[in-house]
Amino acid sequence: MREQDDPEYCYALLARDAVDQVEAYGGRAVDGLTVVDVGGGSGYFTEEFRRRGAQAYLFEPDLRELGAKPPDGAVVADGYLLPLADGVADVTFTSNVLEHVADPPTFISELVRVTRPGGLIYVSFTNWLSPWGGHEWAPWHYLGAERARARYRRRTGKDAKHTLGENLFAVHIGRTLRQVRGRDDVTVVSARSRYWPFLAETVVKAPGLREFATWNLLLILRRCPP
Repeated sequence: MREQDDPEYCYALLARDAVDQVEAYGGRAVDGLTVVDVGGGSGYFTEEFRRRGAQAYLFEPDLRELGAKPPDGAVVADGYLLPLADGVADVTFTSNVLEHVADPPTFISELVRVTRPGGLIYVSFTNWLSPWGGHEWAPWHYLGAERARARYRRRTGKDAKHTLGENLFAVHIGRTLRQVRGRDDVTVVSARSRYWPFLAETVVKAPGLREFATWNLLLILRRCPP
C-alpha cells in the first residue's frame, strides 16, 4: 500500500524479506556468494545482498528503472541474453519481473543457464488474476485491461505505466508450474505465496483458487547437476 508514496520503505523492506528467504532456502548466509539480480530496477535487492556480504551484480534492461544512482557496476542487459558465462552464479534472483516479459520460459532458461549446478534460482511474480495483477490499474483489470487503463487515466490525468501485451503480460500460476516442473535441469524446492503469513504453500496447491488467492507466486528452484 505504500509503494507509490514511500518506495524507499517499501522496497527496502521487500529486499530484506527476500534475502531472508534466499538464506532460509539455501541453508546458509549469502556472505561470499555470487548473486545475479536480473531486472532489479534501481538496485534495492542488489544493495541488500551486498550489505550481507554477497558479491551481487545488477542486470537491468531499462535505463529509466535504474534511476539516477544505480549500484556500482550495474549493467544494462536483456534478461533473455545475459552477458554471463554458464554457471557463474550461486544464486540467480528476479523479483516481480516475470509478468513483464513476453516469453517466460525463455527468460527462466536464461536464469538457469547462468546458475551453477546446485545453485538456487529465486523467481517471484504477480499473477494476472491476483487482485494486484493489473498493477497500478488493479483491481479493475478484472473488467478488462483497456477499461482499467481508461479509468486510471480519468482518475489520475495521466497514462498508466503498464500496457497489457507490451510491458505487462497475463502470467498464470498453473501454466508456470507446469513449465518449470517439466524441465529436467531444475527441481522445485518450493512454490508458495510470497506474502501470505500462513498456509503459503497450501494455497498454491489448489487449482483455480490459487490464481486469485496467491497474490504473488514465489518459486525457489535448484539447478540440477549436468
